[in-house]
Amino acid sequence: MKISSIKDIPTPFYIVYEDRLRRNLELINRVSREAGVSIIMAFKANALWKTFPIIREYIDASTASSLNEMRLSLDYLRGTVHTYCPVYTDASFPEFLKGSSHITFNSVAQYERFAARMNDWNVAPGHTRVSPGLRVNPQCSVIETDIYNPCIPGSRFGVTADMLGDSLPDGIEGLHFHALCESSAEDLEKVLAAFESQFGRMIDKVKWVNMGGGHLMTREGYDVDRLITTLRGFRLRHPGVEVIMEPGSAFTWRTGDLIASVLDVVDNQGVKTAIIDASFACHMPDCLEMPYKPAVSEALPEDSEEGCEYRLGGNSCLSGDFCGTWRFASPLVEGQRLTLEDMNHYTTVKTNMFNGIQHPSIWLQRADGSLECLRDFTYADYRDRMD
Repeated sequence: MKISSIKDIPTPFYIVYEDRLRRNLELINRVSREAGVSIIMAFKANALWKTFPIIREYIDASTASSLNEMRLSLDYLRGTVHTYCPVYTDASFPEFLKGSSHITFNSVAQYERFAARMNDWNVAPGHTRVSPGLRVNPQCSVIETDIYNPCIPGSRFGVTADMLGDSLPDGIEGLHFHALCESSAEDLEKVLAAFESQFGRMIDKVKWVNMGGGHLMTREGYDVDRLITTLRGFRLRHPGVEVIMEPGSAFTWRTGDLIASVLDVVDNQGVKTAIIDASFACHMPDCLEMPYKPAVSEALPEDSEEGCEYRLGGNSCLSGDFCGTWRFASPLVEGQRLTLEDMNHYTTVKTNMFNGIQHPSIWLQRADGSLECLRDFTYADYRDRMD
């Protein structure tokens, strides 16, 4: 499909902007370089592999939480894979050993179950050695939304300090914690203080510490210098320990939009709902899960009291497939396009085909302004997923 202007692309469609993606990647590289840490990409936020050639210019390592993520990384990023899964199975673990450079275990029981198998792999001739780690829970909660908080009471993620006593299981080479979600440098300081307080006696006995994801360093207003200072300070306190970070959203934050069209306006009991040709439930599920209201480029500023107020409704038959409200300078009309901003992270990885709703196509705007269709969906995609 040859199209020269965004306005000519049929809605709905996602569009990713190469220049914005490179801006994020350059900042991430700066943090890695100046702080002296390894930053790897988490696929759970974005697995749009047709953009990986751009990402691979800056970084090639990733973190995987499934065999499919691991395979995608090996195929298209082609670097090392740090694996963490809540549970491994007898069927999956041998495959993880073949493709991973690091494997983190969620519990001591899981490590003990597979430690002998990992040791056998590591001493076998011709095998690339895999470094074992243990996920720990610093029990420091800085996340307001429980569904995204791995440190809530009773969490199924990680081992608490009281469960370990004074020592780590034999053979563990790394510690991994993940306690952030779209969080700030100040939030990391709080979690890091809890981590060092509870697990400090073990840190200098391991080769690496993985500080997980949720470091939203590419967000406007994030204190990048404070992050670098914090990471340098940790490395000074623990020389010889490699520091790894695995942000997800930071890589693709504000690098893409979802463009949709108004199909109808329903006025019911004084509430105007503009129904669009996309779905919050199918194409923007985090808006309902988190929940949050995305910015709409064509809307008036959030604090405006002028104009016409609408909520936006999706085109599925789920009653709760709506979000809002926004105010617009003039009444919305059929065919009018709306730009739902920041729809590259946690969108295409979470989309579904509920109701058989047609998926938006996916486009890339190159740095030179040219447009490339990365994926166009058809009826066959809906039919064949059950084939």
